[in-house]
Amino acid sequence: MVKFPEAQARLYKNVFVCRRCKRKIRTDNMKVIAKAVKCRNCNDKALRPVRKK
Repeated sequence: MVKFPEAQARLYKNVFVCRRCKRKIRTDNMKVIAKAVKCRNCNDKALRPVRKK
């Protein structure tokens, strides 16, 4: 299986997952580190990067 850089960037770049409700959010990683962004669904600020399969 060939991995294209464009597809990798589209799927994994700046994508984070809420630790509480598992909802995906696309945002800047510096905002996540600064806790400046929260989940739209549950208003939690605990986010993690999406897992690369």
